[in-house]
Amino acid sequence: MPDYAAMYRTLFNAQTYAIRVLQQAQQKTEEMYLSAPEPDVRTLEYDDKDSENNE
Repeated sequence: MPDYAAMYRTLFNAQTYAIRVLQQAQQKTEEMYLSAPEPDVRTLEYDDKDSENNE
């Protein structure tokens, strides 16, 4: 007869480990995001005259 208790413990331990790994990865990426420098975002000027000359 299968040892269901051992099977359950094996599965439970693997799931617990997987959750811990995912939580650590999430924390690491959140720290990376928070410590990253602000992006250099710029707006470009659009001139309607340029599009009229290209037609």
